Amino acid sequence: MVDASETGPILVFLGPTLRLSEAELVLDAIYLQPAAQGDILLAAHAFRPRAMVLIDGQFEDRPAVRHKEILWAMAQGIVVIGAASMGALRAAELSDFGMIGVGLIYRWYRRWRLAPDDAVAVLSGPPELGFLPLTDALVDLQRTFANLERRNVISAAERGSLTTAARNMNFRERRFEAILQDAGWQEDGLKQLRTEMVGQKKRDALLSLRSTPTLLLREDATRVRGRHAWVATNTFLRDLEAGGIDLKLVNTYKLKT
Repeated sequence: MVDASETGPILVFLGPTLRLSEAELVLDAIYLQPAAQGDILLAAHAFRPRAMVLIDGQFEDRPAVRHKEILWAMAQGIVVIGAASMGALRAAELSDFGMIGVGLIYRWYRRWRLAPDDAVAVLSGPPELGFLPLTDALVDLQRTFANLERRNVISAAERGSLTTAARNMNFRERRFEAILQDAGWQEDGLKQLRTEMVGQKKRDALLSLRSTPTLLLREDATRVRGRHAWVATNTFLRDLEAGGIDLKLVNTYKLKT
């Protein structure tokens, strides 16, 4: 049975958004691979954490992390924080139920409920290479084009056309250099422009790690835990069963009083 401990560890689900070596300098935590369906449930039973920080998640090879399992974790008294990527998306969707969102991307998704999910998606390398990002996230590209316009490197019209081109690309192909080359930019100038890239996802991820100790101390962060009763639905249980998750892990939950 899960019973969140005030002295339990902090878990961080991290992938291509931020290098592990950088994250470990900011927050003392147990770092896990990007979360997929069932991973929050399994991690809660394995580590009995006091908090989870969801940054990256899987969504292609495995089903994405379910809203219901995040709600389940919070019902155990676990503080769940989301930022930067899949975490920002889920935090915006579950903020009314107690999940804590951090960063500009979270606020963007919170304000624009119908914003595309793939705005934070990137193609990444395998775990053995640290989930090295191979493409650029749309949200980072949009921030970069806006910054280049403010600095008069590109015009407002160029910003508009570059942003449209990025939006129309599949996330598996979105690359800063490819977009600019298609727009007629010469290759010799692209290397310098790459240094101007705004990594908003990385910024938000770092902010969430720096903010976690303070969030855990905040009275309202602990007050919202267990505020909403959690009920297992047949659909959720079937999804877990299809993923090979032992349903007894769900049925032994304990609501905090």
